[in-house]
Amino acid sequence: MMLGCQSYGSRELGQERFQSSLMQTHVFPPSPSKLLHKPPVRAGVFLGFSLHNHNPSNRQHHYYTGQNLEILVNSHTQKQNSSGGTRVFAGFKVQSHSKTLAFPTKVSSLNGNKKKRYGGVLPSILRSLESNDDVEKILVEFGANLSPKEQTVILKEQRNWERVVRVFEWFKSQKEYVPNVIHYNVVLRALGRAQKWDELRLQWIEMAKTGVFPTNNTYGMLVDVYGKAGLVKEAVLWIKHMRVRGIFPDEVTMSTVVRVLKDGGEYDRADRFYKDWCMGRIELDLDSMVDGSGSEPVSFKHFLSTELFRTGGRIPGSRSLTSSLESESSIRKPRLTSTYNTLIDMYGKAGRLEDAANVFGEMLKSGVAMDTITFNTMIFTCGSHGHLAEAEALLAKMEERRISPDTKTYNIFLSLYAEVGDIDKSLECYRKIRDVGLYPDLVTHRAVLHVLCQRNMVRDVEIVIEDMEKSGVRIDEHSVPGVVKMYVDNGLLDHAKLFVEKCQKDGGFLSKTYVAIIDVYAEKGLWVEAEAVFFGKRDLVGKKWNVMEYNVMVKAYGKAKLYDKALSLFKGMRNHGAWPDECTYNSLIQMFSKGDLVDRAVDLLSEMQGMGLKPNCLTFSALIACYARLGQLSEAVGVYQKMLSTGVKPNEVVYGALVNGFAESGKVEEALKYFQRMEESGISANQIVLTSLIKAYGKAGCLEAATLLYDRMRGFKGGPDIVASNSMINLYAVLGMVSEAKSVFEDLRKEGLADEVSFATMMNLYKSTGMFDDAVRVAEEMKESGLVKDCASFTMVMACYAASGQLRKCGELLHEMVTRKLLPDSWTFKVLFTVLKKGGLSIEAVAQLESSYQEGKPYSRQAVITSVFSVVGMHDLALEFCKVFAKEDLKLDSFAYNVAIYVYGAAGKIDKALNMSLKMHDDDLEPDVVTYINLVGCYGKAGMVEGVKRIYSQLKSAEIEQNESLYRAIIDAYKSANRPDLANLASQEMKFVLDSEQYAGSETGDEFDESFSETESS
Repeated sequence: MMLGCQSYGSRELGQERFQSSLMQTHVFPPSPSKLLHKPPVRAGVFLGFSLHNHNPSNRQHHYYTGQNLEILVNSHTQKQNSSGGTRVFAGFKVQSHSKTLAFPTKVSSLNGNKKKRYGGVLPSILRSLESNDDVEKILVEFGANLSPKEQTVILKEQRNWERVVRVFEWFKSQKEYVPNVIHYNVVLRALGRAQKWDELRLQWIEMAKTGVFPTNNTYGMLVDVYGKAGLVKEAVLWIKHMRVRGIFPDEVTMSTVVRVLKDGGEYDRADRFYKDWCMGRIELDLDSMVDGSGSEPVSFKHFLSTELFRTGGRIPGSRSLTSSLESESSIRKPRLTSTYNTLIDMYGKAGRLEDAANVFGEMLKSGVAMDTITFNTMIFTCGSHGHLAEAEALLAKMEERRISPDTKTYNIFLSLYAEVGDIDKSLECYRKIRDVGLYPDLVTHRAVLHVLCQRNMVRDVEIVIEDMEKSGVRIDEHSVPGVVKMYVDNGLLDHAKLFVEKCQKDGGFLSKTYVAIIDVYAEKGLWVEAEAVFFGKRDLVGKKWNVMEYNVMVKAYGKAKLYDKALSLFKGMRNHGAWPDECTYNSLIQMFSKGDLVDRAVDLLSEMQGMGLKPNCLTFSALIACYARLGQLSEAVGVYQKMLSTGVKPNEVVYGALVNGFAESGKVEEALKYFQRMEESGISANQIVLTSLIKAYGKAGCLEAATLLYDRMRGFKGGPDIVASNSMINLYAVLGMVSEAKSVFEDLRKEGLADEVSFATMMNLYKSTGMFDDAVRVAEEMKESGLVKDCASFTMVMACYAASGQLRKCGELLHEMVTRKLLPDSWTFKVLFTVLKKGGLSIEAVAQLESSYQEGKPYSRQAVITSVFSVVGMHDLALEFCKVFAKEDLKLDSFAYNVAIYVYGAAGKIDKALNMSLKMHDDDLEPDVVTYINLVGCYGKAGMVEGVKRIYSQLKSAEIEQNESLYRAIIDAYKSANRPDLANLASQEMKFVLDSEQYAGSETGDEFDESFSETESS
């Protein structure tokens, strides 16, 4: 249940893809590492380039793109030197033939990020500034006579933008200070990285006033900081400003623009910019770009940029302009490794593999040195597009060129292998990182935990975590939700709880991490555990809940149908400084609607709209569906009208709910009206809507219209769904059209789609038309198909057996129900009473059991079930169930004693039956007619004629009320006792009594009694 808001699942945080992190690499110096298993490389072609350093001057390259990413390269034969002629090719197919990926045994452990060391007075100044907040005091003491270069170092080394500005202001306050562009670049970069756009604007204006003109470095830096802030359009606008000033972008600036456009998903624009730059021109089309602030035509940052552009003018002097024009007219090619890396990455992410291959080939042709990032980018590009063998071969060639893989290289392979399901190789990559002298980084641990958690490899996850703890590495909190989900999916709730507690010891998590953890529990309906995490955050110092955490906790309560708790939490939000948003209201309204709490949902809808928040389509559809389920169709239509008035466009779910609601009510015309509105709005009818219409036609008995719709659904992919087919079967059944219903049913059976409703409808059809053999056949098939699994399906089959007189099978089904702990419902008991009547239990006994069941008397249900087992001949089960009635300290009602007497008597346990009658007497319960009927049966089976005579005498003397069932029981008892003569006399007496209007007081009656007494005494 999504409850109308975005899912705060662990996938959002802990299970994200790692592409961007994987590609943020640094270069390790080349090392002469060897391959463990050097794979043979077949002479051939791959991506249109050769990884060997050949002289490219006389080659002609012809690129062809094939399905296998093989780009053929035709090259001429070249003479290498006078010592021998060897035929070489411009390219080969880079493909590994070894089953084991060849990893290096050792790589350089040099750290490429060493802290810079400075000489002279700089170290002492930097240490003082780091340890003292009084920047001005330190500079007064040490900052005199600093060179511009030393001033630049001090500016760069400041830890935040505020200190950078303070240092810069002090420098400018010195009389001998001469403003220069390098210092402004450092300050502008610091402000841009901190996204302090107002301060940046002021520095830019000041820069212009002091006569300091921006350079390529300035513009490249501004493009970079704006791009990293997500302001892609504003970033590119700086290039437009740059051109206004007559400056042509150099390669670094061009590469920065391409990277910013790439990161913003503007691949085509990045490609055009690069190619235009190579041709010596810059053309910018910014009209179609999405602004950084979203949907507003002009963002605040855009406005600031525009204001910035008004400041300053063209760089004076014809020399600069002439230089710029010369730059514009010249053809150029990139020469920097970083530029090629950016281009390869851009084309790879755009899915333009041929272009990526061409750039890689051009890099080789131009003699530009490749580095670790180059290979990492190519490996990732190949592997992420399904060409893992080529990625493996690139690793081998990387080693051949003595370029050492770094941790990021292994991270890429770890992720690639995981995506294709090769967990062994993925884990091998993880182990190899340490084996070759490298160290796993944040991305490594996040990736390997992601891989293992997705596959529920609990022990392996714990080993990785133990390894991290031994190395003093903390678990990245992005991985926490994934680990929690793994534990929860495996039922290890205690492990999940302990893991969360351990990970948040150092001050807790970010809010989004709490949201993801709570959502893991919410999805499983574990509201107690979700609540513990939610309220546990309150115990951490300075931790407050935000609206996202409230929303996901509301979801947890909704999943568990704890509507009161959800409402209480919602009402307390404002007291804790969190204001409900659209997601909160949408979730609650949908939750209450699904729980049929329509009044609460409507109140919240009014409150939501009163706050100026807009309900979404899913919220309206949930409320409409709720009203439709409750049969309140006028209210459903009212919500639909409100939906239209608020500008929310109904979807197929809304129309489907209305059509189905009117269909269930048999209002065909109304259902058709909303169906037509749906089609008029351009929404195609789906199977659900058409099925609802078929139901409507079925209720109205419109066979022709229903058949036409059903035939229309046959044209859908997969044909009509099961609900539509069942509706047609039911319509045919109502109309008594057996062969047509059977035809649809047989189609479902052949496709394996028939469900319990299909079988039940056919059973009822056959039963209602007297085709009991066919009904039983369907019932048997339903059992064999495993569709008899709940109380309703058991009762359906049981009713079929009862109708056909197969009472023993009814008892067997009842026993299976009891074994599965399926409680019989009222419909089941109705069938059981039918079984008792058909099984020969007296009308009075059945009526007594029905009465006790309706009144809800203790043990009434068990009494009925026990009686059924006895009636159908399952005496062992009946005796087992009867044990509860024989307990000494148990106070029973008459009906329970009567059942016990009957069951024991039917099973031949006459002593136990008579003991139950004595116990009944001890409990001061008078025997009733059912008791006498059951006792007479016991006496007859035991040959205790005197016992039968005694009850018969009481019947004749009116001590017992005249009753036909009792007379018949006495007759049967005499027959069981082998006294047909007495049975005959009792039969005559019964006939006389039942035919006579007055029995007691007549003379004839007295004479008959005397003669019958004489016969009995003989």
